[in-house]
Amino acid sequence: MTLQGQIVDILNKRIFKGELTIEKGRITSISEKQHGVNNYILPGFVDAHIHIESSMLVPSEFARLAVKHGTVGTVSDPHEIANVLGIEGIEFMIKNGKKVPFKFNFGAPSCVPATNFESAGAVIDSNDIKQLLKNPDIKYLAEMMNYPGVLFDDDEVLKKIAWAKHFNKPVDGHAPGLRGDDVTKYINAGISTDHECFTYDEALEKLQKGMKIIIREGSAAKNFEALIDLLPEHFENMMFCSDDKHPDDLMIDHINRLCARAVTKDVDVFKVLQAACINPVKHYNLDVGLLQVGDFADCIIVEDLKDFKTLQTYINGKLVYNNGVSKIDSVDFEVLNNFNCNKKEVSDFRFESSATRIRVIEALEGQLVTNEIIKDALVKYGNLVSNIDDDILKMTVVNRYQDQKPAIAFINNFGLKEGAIASSVGHDSHNIIAVGVSDEAICKAVNLLIKNKGGICAVSDTSEKVVSLPVAGIMSDKDGETIGTQYAELDKTAKALGSELHAPYMTLSFMALLVIPSLKLSDKGLFNGSSFKFTSLEAN
Repeated sequence: MTLQGQIVDILNKRIFKGELTIEKGRITSISEKQHGVNNYILPGFVDAHIHIESSMLVPSEFARLAVKHGTVGTVSDPHEIANVLGIEGIEFMIKNGKKVPFKFNFGAPSCVPATNFESAGAVIDSNDIKQLLKNPDIKYLAEMMNYPGVLFDDDEVLKKIAWAKHFNKPVDGHAPGLRGDDVTKYINAGISTDHECFTYDEALEKLQKGMKIIIREGSAAKNFEALIDLLPEHFENMMFCSDDKHPDDLMIDHINRLCARAVTKDVDVFKVLQAACINPVKHYNLDVGLLQVGDFADCIIVEDLKDFKTLQTYINGKLVYNNGVSKIDSVDFEVLNNFNCNKKEVSDFRFESSATRIRVIEALEGQLVTNEIIKDALVKYGNLVSNIDDDILKMTVVNRYQDQKPAIAFINNFGLKEGAIASSVGHDSHNIIAVGVSDEAICKAVNLLIKNKGGICAVSDTSEKVVSLPVAGIMSDKDGETIGTQYAELDKTAKALGSELHAPYMTLSFMALLVIPSLKLSDKGLFNGSSFKFTSLEAN
C-alpha cells in the first residue's frame, strides 16, 4: 500500500511531496516525488494524559470517536475504574481496548484510594503496583496525586515509586500549585511530568527543574491559555492532553484542536506537532510510529496545517477513519459494576444547625481548584438550606459502596434556580455527588442514580432525565454517538435549570476531588485540600 501527499517530517523539520510504502503494518520506504496531492501526511496525535472513563465510554467506543480527530493513541490512567473495581477494572480496560485497532497505553494507578479521607470501592497497594508494572501492557506509574505522601516520605508511596524505577517505567506527577523546595523534592523522588499547572510561573519553575509539562485542555479544566506561551522555548519538554473529556466534546475535537489553536498564536508548526505527536511517544516509550522508515504506520492525512481537519487515520497501516466515517466497529463486552447503597429519605439531607456563617466551596469556571469563602447561612426550621438568591446551594456526597449518612456542604457558582443535578462520576472514589435547590430535589436526584446503579441526571418538580452508566457506574454500555448525544441533551437540561457553567457535570464531578485545593467534599465530610484535613461547615 502507498500513501501520497506532503510528508511532514517533524523530527527533521521538513515538509516535502512524497510517497510512503506500507507493508505488514510498517513503513518500508519514504520517497520524495516531484508531483503529488496537496494534503499533508503526519504522525498521529497522542493524548499524553487522559482518563478514558471520563468520556463515559469504554475504550473501544472512545477509539471509534478519537480516530475521527487524528488521534492514534493515548496515555491512559485507569484510575477511575480502579477506584471502583480495583485490578479487575484495570484488566477490563486493557482487554476491551485490545479489541479495536487503537493504541491505548495504560498506567498503574498510584493512588487507589486517592486519599484516606474518602470511601472507595478498592485498594491498590505497593504489592499490587509491583504486579501491575510487571505487565508489559502497563507502561508507567500513573499520576502520583498523593504529593504530601512524597513530601513526608510515606513508606507505601515511596515503595510504589521504587517499583516503577525497578521496571524502568516513568512516573507521572500531579502537584497543582506545588512550588519551591517542595516541588524540588517531589521531582527528585523520580516524578517526571505534571499536567496540573494552572499558571505560567508554576509551569516554568517545574520545567526549569527538569519536569515535562503537559498542557491540559479538557471539558472542565482548561490551562491552554495560561501555558501555551511556554511552548516555543520548551517544546522539547511539553505535551498536550485532555485529562478528562466528556463525550459531547469528544464528538467535536481532540488534540487536533489544541494544535490548531497553537498555530493561530504563531507557534512554529514543527514545535506544536512535536508536543502533539513525538514527545509522548518518546517519554513513555510507546509502540507508536513517528513517520520514519521501519515505524508502525500510525499516521494521518490532514487537509492543512492550520485547522488539522483529519481526512484519514491509519493505525498499523490499517485505515480506521475515512472522510467522516469511523472504520472501528463496536464490540461486545461484559458489564461490571460495584453499587451497593439503598434509597435515601429527604430527612437524610438535613443539616441541623443554628450557624449564622458557613464555609462554602466556590467552584471556578475552567478550573479544578476551588476557593473557600465564608457566607451567611440560611436556616429554616433548624436546617441549613440552599439560598437560591445568593447562589449558595446545598451539595451532598453519598457513599455508593455501603449505606452511610450523606455528607453535606454548600457550593457557589452552580447557579441552579430549580431542581437538582447529580452524578455517580465523582472523582476520585466515584460516590454519588449532587447539588440542588432543596433537600427534596437532591433526594430525588440521588435516588434516581441509585435506582439506575450509576449515571448522571437532572430533576425538577415536574421532570427527571437520566443517562445510565452501568459500567462501574461511570461508563455507558452504548456507542459513542448515542451517549454523546444523550449527554449533550442532559447538559442543556442542567443549563435550563439555571447553571451557567460551561460543563456543569464535569465541574460537579471534581467537587469531591480532595487532592485539588482548596475546599472539597468527600463522603466523610468537608475537606480542606490545602491543609489536607477535614474542616467544619459552620464558620462561627
